[in-house]
Amino acid sequence: MRAFVFPGQGSQKVGMGVDLAEASAVAREVFEEVDDALGQKLSAIMREGPDDVLTLTENAQPAIMANAIAVLRVLEKEGGVALADKCDFVAGHSLGEYTALCAAGAFSLADTARLLKLRGQAMQAAVPVGVGAMCALLGADIDKAQKLADAAAEGDVCTVANDNDPGQVVLSGHKAAIERAVAMVKEFEIKRGVLLPVSAPFHCPLMQGAADAMAEALGKTPPGPLRVPLFANVTASMVSDPAEVSRLLVEQVCGRVRWRESVIAMQAAGVDSFVELGGKVLGPMIGRSVADVSVVSVVGMADIEALAKEL
Repeated sequence: MRAFVFPGQGSQKVGMGVDLAEASAVAREVFEEVDDALGQKLSAIMREGPDDVLTLTENAQPAIMANAIAVLRVLEKEGGVALADKCDFVAGHSLGEYTALCAAGAFSLADTARLLKLRGQAMQAAVPVGVGAMCALLGADIDKAQKLADAAAEGDVCTVANDNDPGQVVLSGHKAAIERAVAMVKEFEIKRGVLLPVSAPFHCPLMQGAADAMAEALGKTPPGPLRVPLFANVTASMVSDPAEVSRLLVEQVCGRVRWRESVIAMQAAGVDSFVELGGKVLGPMIGRSVADVSVVSVVGMADIEALAKEL
């Protein structure tokens, strides 16, 4: 069985999608459709930057999605690979969950772009700049990370935001608490704590304003039926009911991205082949989380052609 998976924030870089757009009219159409949906030249920011503008959450989120969907559409239209025929499940890391739902047909490309633009803006607006922070804990499992978060909180918010793989967990919350956590890593036998260059503390209770905004947006643009089931971030389990999908997307804004558990659950459901579309971030995490699976990351035209042959 095969799962198609889609990367999250941090996988953006200036120049993303350029080679694909040059090689394929199908990819160009995706970028144009996203530009039209947003009423902005996002493709130009992806192509030329500057980096600090692309990294803005409201730009990075739809850009990462557009890049991954361009890869998928080229695979489908030029590689002759229908997602529903070649893939049993989809999943995505944080914003990648929206990409996965677009891939599975629950949202149109234009609606996905607009929802992610709004999600980025709402996340940015939920917490004033400088109030929140995030850090990656390297060489930490979930138990050590949880103990550290509890110890560093001291009345502030300090929670596990992403459980990425057995050796990488991300904390999110008030800046002072996150800085305390980074300073305390050695006490908890954690190799390193690294402050992340993010503009807001994602996936923690401080994001409640953004969760409310997404609840309203998804009420107006609800997901439709899915061609293949999704493994959801916040439950690490399979979902295919659109109403449930919508509820979990709202919960995901403040909730934990249970990526490691999702990968384990997909393997338990029979997945032995993971295909990451539009990035090379999730592949290594999957490899560290489960054994005896094949993982391929597909970004450029050569990757797409190789995958189409294999499928």
